[in-house]
Amino acid sequence: MIKTYKYPVLHILCLIFLSLLIISSSANAQANKNLSKGVNSINTDYTITKVRTAHNKNQNYIIATSYEGTILAVTYTGDIIWKNSLSGFMNHDIWVEDITNDGIDEILTANADGSIYCLNHKGKLLWKFKQNNAPMYAVTAIKSNEQAYVVCGGYDTSLYYISNTGTLISEIPSKTYSIEKPTSRRKDKKLPPKGLHITNFIRPAKSANGKEFLVVNGVQNSMSGSGSIYFFNPLEKQPFKAIKIKARGPYGDMKIVDMNSDGNSEILLGRVGGKAKGTGFTILKTLTGEQSFFDLKKIKNTSLNRGMYRVTQAEVINNNKKSAYAVLLGSNIIISDIDKDQTEVIATKYSFNDMHKDPNANKMILGSAQSGGSAIHIINFDNPLWKKEFEALNPIGKIQSILTNTHKIREDLKEFKKPTYQKESAKVYFMTESRKNRYAANAISSIEQEYDNPIFLNGGNFASEKWDRSTMPSEIYKNKRDRRKKYTLTQDEVLEEITKRHKMSNGKGISYWGGHGNDPYMYQPSTTKKGLDIANGNKTVLVYPEIEDHSNEFEFVMNDLILPLADYAKTRNGNIYLRNKHLFWQSSVYMDKWKPLVSGKYANVFVPAMEETTDKSMELSFTSRLGLWASGAVDSWGARCARDNASFDRLRQHSNQTLPNHFLRTMVYSIASGAQYINNFSVDQKYMSLLWNLIAQGALYVPKRSEILSFSPIHISIANPNDQYLNEASNVKWLTFYDKNKNEDSFVFGRLNGTWPGAPLTEWDFSRYAAGAKERRLNFIPKYNYGMVLITPPQKGVFADQNAVRKPLAKNLHPWYKNIWKEYYSDGKNYFSANGKTTYTPEEYYKIIKKDIEDSASLLPITVSGNVGWVVTQISPKHLRLTIVENGYINPKKAKASIKVNNISIKSIKDILSNEEFTIHNNSITDIDIPLGSFRFLDIELNKEL
Repeated sequence: MIKTYKYPVLHILCLIFLSLLIISSSANAQANKNLSKGVNSINTDYTITKVRTAHNKNQNYIIATSYEGTILAVTYTGDIIWKNSLSGFMNHDIWVEDITNDGIDEILTANADGSIYCLNHKGKLLWKFKQNNAPMYAVTAIKSNEQAYVVCGGYDTSLYYISNTGTLISEIPSKTYSIEKPTSRRKDKKLPPKGLHITNFIRPAKSANGKEFLVVNGVQNSMSGSGSIYFFNPLEKQPFKAIKIKARGPYGDMKIVDMNSDGNSEILLGRVGGKAKGTGFTILKTLTGEQSFFDLKKIKNTSLNRGMYRVTQAEVINNNKKSAYAVLLGSNIIISDIDKDQTEVIATKYSFNDMHKDPNANKMILGSAQSGGSAIHIINFDNPLWKKEFEALNPIGKIQSILTNTHKIREDLKEFKKPTYQKESAKVYFMTESRKNRYAANAISSIEQEYDNPIFLNGGNFASEKWDRSTMPSEIYKNKRDRRKKYTLTQDEVLEEITKRHKMSNGKGISYWGGHGNDPYMYQPSTTKKGLDIANGNKTVLVYPEIEDHSNEFEFVMNDLILPLADYAKTRNGNIYLRNKHLFWQSSVYMDKWKPLVSGKYANVFVPAMEETTDKSMELSFTSRLGLWASGAVDSWGARCARDNASFDRLRQHSNQTLPNHFLRTMVYSIASGAQYINNFSVDQKYMSLLWNLIAQGALYVPKRSEILSFSPIHISIANPNDQYLNEASNVKWLTFYDKNKNEDSFVFGRLNGTWPGAPLTEWDFSRYAAGAKERRLNFIPKYNYGMVLITPPQKGVFADQNAVRKPLAKNLHPWYKNIWKEYYSDGKNYFSANGKTTYTPEEYYKIIKKDIEDSASLLPITVSGNVGWVVTQISPKHLRLTIVENGYINPKKAKASIKVNNISIKSIKDILSNEEFTIHNNSITDIDIPLGSFRFLDIELNKEL
């Protein structure tokens, strides 16, 4: 008999209600547990770059922006309420304020596409404001007579007042009030006009009477200038006070606080710096204009001296019922009571992208860990456990995925055996790996005992020579000195140091700075030559960073130092490692003074390398160095990973990545592309030792230029670099070149000066149509989905060097390319015909080249698409090695790669580490998983010899 219930529906509803109650109680218990922690972490799956807090009547929540510009609303219990991707470009600033007086905050963003976006509490776009294409850099809101106004500014050098519905009220050009005056020691750099600045920060401040006024920080330079502070009454066109910041900048953070609760605001300006020395924050009192500097060098703590670039971010918190500074410096939080000269440093492993204090609670919100993290971290200063939990913080989310994926590769490598058919790789020279760490010393020693590749040089710098320059004819270079160096050694002492270093290298060789752009003559030429003699045939790599000068004065350095050294080094196993910045390798190197290098006369001496700092053009430098190598101008090329690689904007230089996964992927991609001379900054050598073993065991194959099969058949040759292009390409520190009164100039390689951090690329920009980049930001592992489009010396036409020693391009490379090359010509600004008589503007002519690149891709054996970098190399007559690298750099993401097979017959494809096999359907393989922060090596076996 079946039992029935009188109220079955009611019974079921009661059961559902009880179940929901139990689930809710469990969730609330977990939420309360999380909220009671000293440090609570929330995984968002996004790289969070900035954080703020918002209020919706009775609820406080977190607003965050991601690396790619997505805005997220996140509860304190970890729920993502909504997301809005906006333009798909980065937000330089975000501000949260109730601008409609309804008790609910709106969200304002200053976007790199030149727009201000306003969202409501549900993430819906309310309005957009845009005047031009120059990136917006700062945004805030201010209230006057119960009315809220939005205020913004950016790289067009103006300040704008906007209504709360997005309508322009007024524009205040900085040239009408700025007190900035540009100065420079460099005579070859174009300076901007005085009395002009960009808006670094805008924030509202208060007087004791409760009235708000505007605080504007204006700057002209992203490195050498401190800038000034301007105070404006709401809607006024002129500041009522202008104050020059005394302490040396640049400044990358500005907080408005009330330190002593008197109603008058104070300004905390956080400095950007590499070490604790000279790093700290300026305290400016708005009432009196008085300035003081909180210098972190007075704090005796070794963790503060970690050599990374960091933005000092300071706030005022309640520390055991006393007002205290809470200062975030990289991976350190410094607590310092305001009324006492007493500090405490709490250090953790990871640094963070941003810090924001919740105005409604004694809590601090931290953006993602800089090493590719995806979590928001909430510190509760009222919980005494926060210090221990912060010290032990191991971020959830992407960081854990990176560690897991790297561990998998390391474990798979233990089982890997190099195929018998695989040819020997080219040699790799690690020039600056430290052996001071016990793990590193043992790991290097183990590799040296078992393998002959890679080679670890005895690298490192020493004091400079004090020598008589009085007869030097160049006044500029006679007086140049590098402030970082001590000029104390005699010639004999320098040679003694070189001798000692060679003995310690066990025949491997040495590397050291021979000079720098700040002073190429750290040693007199005769000393450096004698040092090459001491080497007695062993390798000597002379490193010359930032040797770039467009002026005629540099002719002296070329003829007196660079070329004579190159002549001497040719027969003494010496290399001149030119670590140059920006677009040197596709601009300045093609000027007449560098013709001996480009001709191939010193192919076995010069090594083109890159100083990737304050730079936005990695995809261009990369293919330009490859192009010189492929052309035969040089026999090898170099790559580098340094602490400030992650910076594309010195004013926001959070570059303290303690997990160097971005280094690892960049090096895998570079070395798989043929880079042999590696000049890495040591961060975590235990982690990076995976790279050493990948080379040693043969999983990472290092090709000769004649073995690469992923070059596009299309290449662009540079001739007679345009003067405007030369200045644009190298002038990245000055920020005020945008002129909104005229149309933006068009370039083949554009938006390269200091005006365009994170900005969208034009459709006709080479980086966009050839390299797959969409913005000027950190494209270290470019896509080049149709093959690497080389930038080379001219091969044919009136611009070709008829006296060049090097062979024609096709003769240096794989026979596959013998009859499929096609050359285009550019001066950096325009394209032109091979006879030089016809000029083509980039806006239209790019369409022809773009189509040619896309059509010519079918001439390659295979092509790879997706958010990856890729290289194809022939490692035996019937085997290709395909290296695929996830290209997220400091914004790693799981990627999908697709392979298109064109002109070859494939027998099998297999991952050489995981042994996963792939099946080809319709001449393609789709959706190959490339793990987050990782890479894969695929063996492609052919049915017949290539």
